[in-house]
Amino acid sequence: MAASNFHLVLTLIMAISLSSFNGSLAARNLLQTSLPPLPTIPTLPTTTLPPLPAVPNLPAATLPPLPAMPNLPAATLPPLPAMPNLPAATLPPLPTNIPAIPKAALPPLPTIPALPTNIPTTIPSFPFLSPPPSN
Repeated sequence: MAASNFHLVLTLIMAISLSSFNGSLAARNLLQTSLPPLPTIPTLPTTTLPPLPAVPNLPAATLPPLPAMPNLPAATLPPLPAMPNLPAATLPPLPTNIPAIPKAALPPLPTIPALPTNIPTTIPSFPFLSPPPSN
């Protein structure tokens, strides 16, 4: 997987580096050349269209009258049946004394250590970073 990623990146870098040289030469060539004059568009002859024909007047259609609605007999629905009387449900009485919830004893919070107040502001010198002694 890592080898294919490496080859993909290497291929992209090679393609960009090889194409940028020719691309910059082509862009410079286009910038230095002037555009040729555009060809002129010939004028087309104008034509006159014949007038549209007049819309004929059509006779109005006479529709027959709608038939009258027949009188339907009124529907009589049967009466709803009477609801039966259900016996009243007897619920047990609620308790009068509610037991207390036990309190959870939490351990004390840990103390946060104090930050040091004497922070060094100078960089210590290391002997291997100093220049060699001169003769």
